[in-house]
Amino acid sequence: MEHVRQAFNRFATEYDRHREHIIPEMRQFYAAAVWAIESPVPQPEVLDLGAGTGMLSAFLLEKFPDARLTLVDIASDMLDMARQRFADRPGTSFIVSDYRHADLGGPYDIVCSALSIHHLETEDKRALFHRIHEALRPGGMFVNADQADGETAYFRKRHLDYWNHHLKRGPMSGEQHLEILKRRDTLDRNEKLSDQLAWLREAGFSDVDVVYRNRTFVVTVGRKG
Repeated sequence: MEHVRQAFNRFATEYDRHREHIIPEMRQFYAAAVWAIESPVPQPEVLDLGAGTGMLSAFLLEKFPDARLTLVDIASDMLDMARQRFADRPGTSFIVSDYRHADLGGPYDIVCSALSIHHLETEDKRALFHRIHEALRPGGMFVNADQADGETAYFRKRHLDYWNHHLKRGPMSGEQHLEILKRRDTLDRNEKLSDQLAWLREAGFSDVDVVYRNRTFVVTVGRKG
């Protein structure tokens, strides 16, 4: 994961500014993740994995303003941006860590992640889903706003063509566009959506579902019974 850490540290200051130009329907994507999250308590304990600049946590606070947040990311420069974002908010924790192997802590009412887990290798993803299940309280929820491969080679290409068209219509320069494609080719390890749902069930989650899909971009949810 060293290459992931270095890559995200390099563009930490530009990350938020470029999101809508990189992610089609970015606001709907994050809104679906927040909509999916429920908590029986008004001050849920939240773990945000691969939190980056804290964008997902910021959206989550609009729904749960009193949530207690723990943000984890391997890239220290990204978390520095999150510290600035939440500088006036006491009780928010920031942990620089490779969450593939680190103790997740807990128990939590909510574990969430956005555009991070797809960087992991297949077996690391499957193992992480089990560890997240263990870190949640009964009734807790795991919501993952992430990427998924097409179910067939035909749809993999169609999804990528759609994404490339979105990038080309945006305001970023040709050099920036090429850098995004390079990061995508070297850092992304997308899995089929059907496999991801199967791994959630295998880990013990109930009420597993997909609440949003726009080609490559998906929001999946699982509840710990």
